[in-house]
Amino acid sequence: MTMKLHCFGESGHSYKVAMALSMMDVEWEPVFIDFFKGESRSPEYRELNIMGEAPVLEDGDLTLTQSGVILDYLSSKTGKMGGRSADARREVLRWMFFDNHKVSSIAGVLRFQMNYLPEEKRNADVIAFLAGRLSSALKTLDDQLSNHAWLAGDDITVADLSCAGYLFYPEPFTFDRADYPNINRWLDAIAAQPGWKPPYELMQRAFPAPA
Repeated sequence: MTMKLHCFGESGHSYKVAMALSMMDVEWEPVFIDFFKGESRSPEYRELNIMGEAPVLEDGDLTLTQSGVILDYLSSKTGKMGGRSADARREVLRWMFFDNHKVSSIAGVLRFQMNYLPEEKRNADVIAFLAGRLSSALKTLDDQLSNHAWLAGDDITVADLSCAGYLFYPEPFTFDRADYPNINRWLDAIAAQPGWKPPYELMQRAFPAPA
């Protein structure tokens, strides 16, 4: 049965799951959410996900929300990109929780501030604060990757996909791969995996590509 991923191209959390589905060679299809026009806050969508967020994965009668939960589910279901023991799975989850708290939560808001919020509403102080927080989190990732090929073990796991989700986007949000040589190498290694594609090749974008 074909899984359905309710998503939109600009969503880094959606991209983590779309990337996993593609790399795990799972049969799936994207269902576009017009997030910027309020679709995720509609009563119909709230019945699907009371949190009003993307992504949402439908696998038959099962509906899952929150990218970390979905990644853990996909890893468990396919037997791919997960810990091979309880200790290994905890290490995967440790980095996924770090991502959700320190990387994606900051990168997502910062990217929104710098690219999608009307210019007159952008706050330089907020942007500077978020940029500092993101830089600190990315330094932690870069340090971990200085002596590890992958974040949570000897092989790629969903922890890598979770932490890398926002870092493949082309829009500016103060992240420059050249500032983080170990992250740069790691992103290249992820992109070299079978099935990997950049965000806008996997999901429909809400805004047209820049000319």
